[in-house]
Amino acid sequence: MDGQRSERQRSERQRSDGRWLELADGVLARRHDELDLTTGLVLGTSAALVIDTRGDTAQGAELAAAVRAVTALPVVVALTHAHFDHCFGTAAFPGAPVYAQAGCAGALLATAAAQRAHWTRHYRDAGNAGSSGASGSSGASGSSAAATADALAATVPVLPDRPVCARPASVHPLDLGGRVVQLVHPGPGHTGHDLVAHVPDAGVLFAGDLLENGAPPSFGPDSYRRDWAAAVGLLLDVGAAPAATGTRVFVPGHGDPLSPDEAAAQHTDLLRIARAAGPSGAPVLRAPSANSLTG
Repeated sequence: MDGQRSERQRSERQRSDGRWLELADGVLARRHDELDLTTGLVLGTSAALVIDTRGDTAQGAELAAAVRAVTALPVVVALTHAHFDHCFGTAAFPGAPVYAQAGCAGALLATAAAQRAHWTRHYRDAGNAGSSGASGSSGASGSSAAATADALAATVPVLPDRPVCARPASVHPLDLGGRVVQLVHPGPGHTGHDLVAHVPDAGVLFAGDLLENGAPPSFGPDSYRRDWAAAVGLLLDVGAAPAATGTRVFVPGHGDPLSPDEAAAQHTDLLRIARAAGPSGAPVLRAPSANSLTG
């Protein structure tokens, strides 16, 4: 009976957790309550690009169903980085090519087990707290946190199979039919393998966790505190490159879309952090917390 209840709760969460924001013609962001995550969908005439896949198989299934409600086009996936909340749901898109920066697969292979253990424990603790009348730190109720823990514990991440953009500032054009999306590796920042998706004709750039809205940047053990500002500076340059209107919308990995002025303000904050950081290129090293190994 408990198993049936857990499955029903998970099914209800799949149906309800997410809402589309239309940013331009054929360019959408999907906002998720869990971890305030933002995923993306870009439509061409021959393929649809899904940007990030959420944090477990159940969450990935919610996203896949939502995508299918919008389009029947063949799906291509791009992952912004190897943190669980952005890529553990990829199995919900079987057969889809999965693009990521060249270092992403190795990072995911090396850290997936630790991420799964850390965050399963986090959601179990949140579920126990919720069952006593409190909410977990993710904002989920006890029952939904427990269901998330179950789904995450059973998830086996799918490795990306289309490595691109091995060098900083390199660009990989992705033709969706009638629309080309530029996949860009801006260099080390939130991780050493960040990948962004720029849609020049729509004036939209999906930045992954190089940008966040509603919370400070998430510095984890694989972040590059001193280099992050330079990576975001490159994004701002990429966004200004189109001769017509430039990029009007920057989509962060968490939170609502940002205006160019808001993205520039975050760049200024990151420059301030960089000045106080250690040697360039050194990742931030610290004990794991509820804000590490995510984003």
